[in-house]
Amino acid sequence: MHFEKVKKNFGFGCMRLPMAGNEVDIPQFSAMVDRFLESGFNYFDTAHGYLGGRSETAIRECLVRRHPRESFVLTDKLTENFFRCEEDIRPFFERQLSLCGVDYFDFYLMHAQNAGNYTKFTRCHAYETAFALKREGKIKHVGISFHDTAETLEKILGDHPDIEAVQLQFNYIDYDNPGVQSRLCYDVCVRHNIPVIVMEPVKGGTLANLPPRAREAFEELGGSPASYAIRFAAGFENVFMVLSGMSTIGQLEENVSFMADFQPLGERERAAVERARGELLKEEFIPCTACRYCVDGCPRKISIPDLFSCMNQKKRYRDWNSNVYYANYTSAGRGKASACVECGKCEAACPQHLPIRKLLKDVAKQFE
Repeated sequence: MHFEKVKKNFGFGCMRLPMAGNEVDIPQFSAMVDRFLESGFNYFDTAHGYLGGRSETAIRECLVRRHPRESFVLTDKLTENFFRCEEDIRPFFERQLSLCGVDYFDFYLMHAQNAGNYTKFTRCHAYETAFALKREGKIKHVGISFHDTAETLEKILGDHPDIEAVQLQFNYIDYDNPGVQSRLCYDVCVRHNIPVIVMEPVKGGTLANLPPRAREAFEELGGSPASYAIRFAAGFENVFMVLSGMSTIGQLEENVSFMADFQPLGERERAAVERARGELLKEEFIPCTACRYCVDGCPRKISIPDLFSCMNQKKRYRDWNSNVYYANYTSAGRGKASACVECGKCEAACPQHLPIRKLLKDVAKQFE
């Protein structure tokens, strides 16, 4: 399927934006939007829950009010936390349009689909509502974002053959990960002839900030680790869009520099990726992407991704600095790892299927 309005295969993921304290840095984000469009790219991706609701309004201020509607492609999502029944969906959708300042979305995705929440989306006729909105001209293309097994994806696509795009977590470290099943899910999309949007190509920054031995794999090639991770994902035939969450103008400049005239990985580059993957698989890091889906429902307000980051930094550098950050992240009413009551809400929300309750015990043992 060809989406005529989409100019190139690289998109701006708006889950990690430049921040000034707790608010989006509007001047910096505006400059990044301008530079992105000037470079020939036009795809932007958001969701209502991103940045505590600030992503949609930042898009309205920095993109929609400053550029013609026909100059960009905007994707938003229906997230299960924001509706309880079928009657809630349309009012929520209209609110999203208002928050973004648009009268239609180019893509609208059923968000973070898995075997658990698909039951709710089915019961509430979410897919049927989305396709009705498409017939009304308020959505151009209906798709899903997905975090589960290939078997579950097969069922959803079989139930809804009119789905036009699937957004997958897809990167070289998760390619054969039995928990994420990137390759297997990609293969399902190929069989159904459905284009793929890639999220987390650098796995929340993990593949951009490599440990020394993995980073050595790319040193002779000259490019950054992030460039090889993004180009790895973009090089698959059925991938029509790769998203990157960019929070500085420097990150944006780097990314557009190698995606403006995209070239798939060559033989030496693929070999370097395989070497880096091998080194990473030797490390015992917590593979958290800091999506923060686990945080909202935590009854003890534990800043789980930040505590996991402290744990990873302690393993990597074995210094005292991570202890300081652990103290910071467990202050001002935020729970320590030991405060976990093991309710399991975090694990139900985690796209990586991490055993969070067990990992928090490991973190508590290390820092407390």
